[in-house]
Amino acid sequence: MESLFDIDNEELLTIKAASTWASEYLTKDVTESNISYLIQYGKIRKVSGNGSTCVKMDELKRYYDSFHGKREVDWKNQLGEDLNWRLSFDYLREADTTKHVHRLHPYKGKFIPQLVGYFIDEHTDESKKQVYFKPGDIILDPFCGSGTTLVQANELGIHAIGLDVSEFNSVISNAKINKYDFWDLDQQIKKTTHALQQFVSDSHAIEFEEKLLAELYMFNTKHFPSPDIKFRFQDGEIDERKYGRENVNKFMPIYESLINEFNICLSQEAKKSFLDKWYFPSVREEIDFVFKQIKKVENPRTKTILAIILSRTIRSCRATTHSDLATLKEPVLSTYYCTKHKKICKPLFTITRWWQTYGKDTIARLATFNKLRTDTYQVCLTGDSRTIDIFKALEKKKPEFSAFSQKKKIKGIFSSPPYVGLINYHEQHAYAYDLFNFKRKDELEIGPLSKGQGRQARESYAQGIAEVLSNCKKFLADDYDIFLVANDKYNLYPTIAEKAGMQIVDRFKRPVLNRTERDKGAYSEIIFHLKARETKLSDA
Repeated sequence: MESLFDIDNEELLTIKAASTWASEYLTKDVTESNISYLIQYGKIRKVSGNGSTCVKMDELKRYYDSFHGKREVDWKNQLGEDLNWRLSFDYLREADTTKHVHRLHPYKGKFIPQLVGYFIDEHTDESKKQVYFKPGDIILDPFCGSGTTLVQANELGIHAIGLDVSEFNSVISNAKINKYDFWDLDQQIKKTTHALQQFVSDSHAIEFEEKLLAELYMFNTKHFPSPDIKFRFQDGEIDERKYGRENVNKFMPIYESLINEFNICLSQEAKKSFLDKWYFPSVREEIDFVFKQIKKVENPRTKTILAIILSRTIRSCRATTHSDLATLKEPVLSTYYCTKHKKICKPLFTITRWWQTYGKDTIARLATFNKLRTDTYQVCLTGDSRTIDIFKALEKKKPEFSAFSQKKKIKGIFSSPPYVGLINYHEQHAYAYDLFNFKRKDELEIGPLSKGQGRQARESYAQGIAEVLSNCKKFLADDYDIFLVANDKYNLYPTIAEKAGMQIVDRFKRPVLNRTERDKGAYSEIIFHLKARETKLSDA
């Protein structure tokens, strides 16, 4: 093997030699760019050897033998060598992928901000060979969701327009990029918190929860000692499901005794709405009380962000298990064995702790983003992306931005369209539509879970996405660039591009590592790069 050195009893490999060694060690092709990627993202260290850039053989071996290294190799074996591991962003912590306002409110189906930043910033690398967007450009997201593209565009000095058929999605997106009077917001949170504490002071809910938590602590300490119990489950020494079920039954008399002692009502008489079904009466009363306090606030932006805090709070306080918060099954009205925490847990009987926690967290996140924000335009418009007149709708919302956009034109799109038959986008925030009385437009969703993934659903989906692109391109510059993030397992996007009069000029296949689903198996998505279809002489 060429370019191999022995310095201080440590074998050093040049980038080229490391590529050769790794290919032999893994019995698969490992390119020099693969080794450079490991150095760039701190997976292995760069050292000097006889004037060349080198890496330590032992360190390279340790990486490929590690969990992360094995996962990369295994996933490429399953999903193909064209998997771009650079786009996995596996070096990031959860705190990075949910930084500042990106965790202002939960939202299923959103992409991480680093993926947006990779394609719309001004860097280039071996995969992204040119710059597509520059500061001062305008970018469009016709499936705006929770506003990730808008926020990242702001950070990078790029103007952005979002479109979404869901009114609540628009509220979330605009709440993230709005400017706030932090003193007023802080005062209103404190005022509402004080009022809530007075409201619940006569209730038994707080006292009941405190006593229940104390009983659970003693019970779990005895029957579910951590971390010992987790190892015993993993080793198969104890049947986790059976053990959990047996101990739920053991604790039930304690729970029922406390319910009777504090006269706690477990369910509402009427179950006509989402709020009726999924919240204890005590929680429902607190929600209604806080909402009434919010309605009294005069500053409209303060009022909106307080509503977002309340929405985030009530999502966390639904009567369900910790494992099923994202996908509700049936209301849970008693203590239960929690597969997530490996102990007996309980549903929530009051919102006070989460309201206070999310209030503080929201101010901190908004303040962090406020230090990063640029003086650019961003807004999310509510409407059907297949038919909306973007500039006309923008004129009603932000006239000066509309005039600017019509003159400059929109440079392109970065978006993640809904995946066919995966999520009901209105239903995931049913509690918010119920409380805030937003009008639902489920019938306008493209590819909802309710329509399934059959042939007719796929055809309808492809037609819907193509109509969105056809409508949006009327507002784009002639040399537009469109990037769409999709898990195209049905190979619909070539047809979509053709229907929209576009062509796919590139594909970036990325592994998706940061998933909330229980199935953590190998999974990828493709970022399709579309441009205007070249006109052939035969077409002219």
